[in-house]
Amino acid sequence: MSNYIHVPPGSPEVPKLDITVSEREGPGYRQGALQLLRRLRPHWRPEEVTLQLFTDGITNKLIGCYVGDITDDVVLVRIYGNKTELLVDRDEEVKSFRVLQAHGCAPQLYCTFNNGLCYEFMQGEALDPEHVCNPDIFRLIARQLAKIHTIHAHNGWIPKSNLWLKMGKYFSLIPTEFADEEVNKRFLSDIPSPQVLQEEMAWMKERLSNLGSPVVLCHNDLLCKNIIYNKKRGDVQFIDYEYSGYNYLAYDIGNHFNEFAGVNEVDYSLYPNRKLQEQWLRSYLEAYKEYKGFGTEVSEKEVEVLYVQVNQFALASHFFWGLWALIQAKYSTIDFDFLGYAIVRFNQYFKMKLEVMTLTLPE
Repeated sequence: MSNYIHVPPGSPEVPKLDITVSEREGPGYRQGALQLLRRLRPHWRPEEVTLQLFTDGITNKLIGCYVGDITDDVVLVRIYGNKTELLVDRDEEVKSFRVLQAHGCAPQLYCTFNNGLCYEFMQGEALDPEHVCNPDIFRLIARQLAKIHTIHAHNGWIPKSNLWLKMGKYFSLIPTEFADEEVNKRFLSDIPSPQVLQEEMAWMKERLSNLGSPVVLCHNDLLCKNIIYNKKRGDVQFIDYEYSGYNYLAYDIGNHFNEFAGVNEVDYSLYPNRKLQEQWLRSYLEAYKEYKGFGTEVSEKEVEVLYVQVNQFALASHFFWGLWALIQAKYSTIDFDFLGYAIVRFNQYFKMKLEVMTLTLPE
């Protein structure tokens, strides 16, 4: 969602290494990772390198590489998932990474390779749903998101969101059937028909595009595990910029609120209530105005407007990830029930639509 992104002049170039790392566990990916490390950490002795597989991602494989017990210099090797180039524009991802790095909002990107990239490990704890509703932590998250939303990376263009374009692309890639009979039965009975999906997309585009939400640089995938909290420093950083780019400000926040429900065992009773949202949105608006140089006075009306926009844009987030999960169900080699996840997201879309479309913007 980001064809407006321009990397600031003077940003360090990112080496492209002609190396392919096997995504299969065992000697395959160790050999590939060591080839990368020979270039990135030539002083590391291969026999002393520890590789640790992190399994939190449902798009890619992530491997932490370090020497001995020394975890203050960890190189992360991220191997792209099967067919994820259908879902992610890798050049745009690298641009977003570099822009965020230039503004102190991302770790250092060491290199890209044929099927992935390497970057600096961020010290801290990847969050869970119970953390993101803690006021001490959510104020930090709101502030960090406001900082990203005020980054000017569009080189004079007036940026437009390509949310609807991307959604249309995903829609064109969704499977029409599955080879496995049981899976296909579940798909046909529990996923809305293509005609219904198309009608909903047209309705959303018409309705949400007219809410007046500004188009800003967004993260677009702020799930709990993509937020790293460093208690010692008292700050948060965001990771994984695969879906970053210019989009509606309210979409980014609505998407984050949806992620309060978690990923592996989704529970939408954890969606933040109005009181928590208003506190969150006030913190966000104060920081947003401060970064923009407008002071920090925030009115009740501004909070109310953003509340309506965010909760209606949360619908688009459910829909987007529903389509995404259907494509993953067809192509991904990661052990995750993507079809079940798609069903959950579409069900929540229709349930939430009834609730949030009664909200109206204040006069």
